Amino acid sequence: MSVNIVRDADKWVPIRRALVSVSNKTGLETLIPGLLSVNPELHFYSTGGTFSAIQKILGPEASARHLTQVSAYTGQPETQGGLVKTLDFKIYLGLLTETHNAAHQTDLKRTGAVALDLVVVNLYPFRETIAKSGVTPEEARANIDIGGPCMIRAAAKNWLRVASVVDPQDYGELLRTLKANGGKLDLATRFAFARKAFAHTAAYDQAISTYLAAQDPAAVAGLYTFHD
Repeated sequence: MSVNIVRDADKWVPIRRALVSVSNKTGLETLIPGLLSVNPELHFYSTGGTFSAIQKILGPEASARHLTQVSAYTGQPETQGGLVKTLDFKIYLGLLTETHNAAHQTDLKRTGAVALDLVVVNLYPFRETIAKSGVTPEEARANIDIGGPCMIRAAAKNWLRVASVVDPQDYGELLRTLKANGGKLDLATRFAFARKAFAHTAAYDQAISTYLAAQDPAAVAGLYTFHD
């Protein structure tokens, strides 16, 4: 298997496009206007309930200029129940492509994809769900996030260009850093976000693994009606 070992990277990356998809919407009312105050041309891509929340924050006129639903960008409608929203080739090109890789830039042009500079994602509330009294393994299963961890990991892997923000408590620091640096983030800051992002997804997977290990497979099978 061949891998890209990168030698050329951008120290500073202007934040022009942000993908925002959060279960915990705390702080969006500050983050979204704050990002636009730093870069009045910034464009948001979003999904489902987060799209509606941002639309409400921005209002109709600003939403028309600054907000695109992920399904409109990818050309693929969300699967019923939000099961598949962001698992799309154009999204991952936008997250993983490297600035100084000519082949990657050709792929962006070929597909009509855009480079995404900032990912703000937090995950389905798995731990909160299993903490509830009487919760079933099926309810727990429904709250296992797939697209969120994939986006976080892709953005964090590409700290060369992308910032991955997973904690609403970091929104203030993100905005302060951007304001202090003309709307740009440096590589050291992107790397610091990447470290936190990978720790976040690791803890999430550990919570799922620990919960599943404690379940009786026969009892789990008893939750379902089987069809031949």
